[in-house]
Amino acid sequence: MYKNCIKRCLDFVLSLCGIIVLSPVLLVLMVLVRTKLGSPVFFKQERPGKNEKIFTLCKFRTMTDERDENGNLLPDAVRLTKFGQFLRGTSLDELPELFNILKGDMSIVGPRPLLVSYLPYYSERERLRHSVRPGLTGLAQVSGRNFIDWDRRLEKDIEYVENLSFRMDMKVLRMTVQTVLGHTEEVAQDTNAVEGNFAEIRKKRLEEAGKAGKN
Repeated sequence: MYKNCIKRCLDFVLSLCGIIVLSPVLLVLMVLVRTKLGSPVFFKQERPGKNEKIFTLCKFRTMTDERDENGNLLPDAVRLTKFGQFLRGTSLDELPELFNILKGDMSIVGPRPLLVSYLPYYSERERLRHSVRPGLTGLAQVSGRNFIDWDRRLEKDIEYVENLSFRMDMKVLRMTVQTVLGHTEEVAQDTNAVEGNFAEIRKKRLEEAGKAGKN
């Protein structure tokens, strides 16, 4: 009952209330992002949602568009400004995702939506993470965030799916508040910089397994 009905109703009501209450904050952030980082204000990217249906994730941008002499974007670490780090550290860059939740693409709590390019590299068990709507926050994020490796991170997503309940969601929300308030540097870290690109890691693992099988 909670998973199939109540959770979505709560998501709709809470995201709508959040948008209304936080509208002054959203407007201020829009102006600050436009002033400090330029246009566009929002970072939009396709991500897989429930049942691997692709949707467009919307966040505040946290990096500039600085490029080298050849017109190529500079590394993320160079383009991530102090203001961008502040947005990530406080999770304010995630606020536009309230509109994704309102539309039904996402939930307040659930496995975080990862890159579309990662889809071919999940195991059958790991694909369970896509049996529910992705979340603004999730169990993996409050259980070490970017400081646990991909295997354990995805296992936390599955643990959430298998134990989805109102109590579980309240637990994740409580831990989210503690994480954001107490570990802002941890929140601001870039996942790939810490643990590597998931697709590249899994591809390499598959290649090594293939070589071992031939031997």
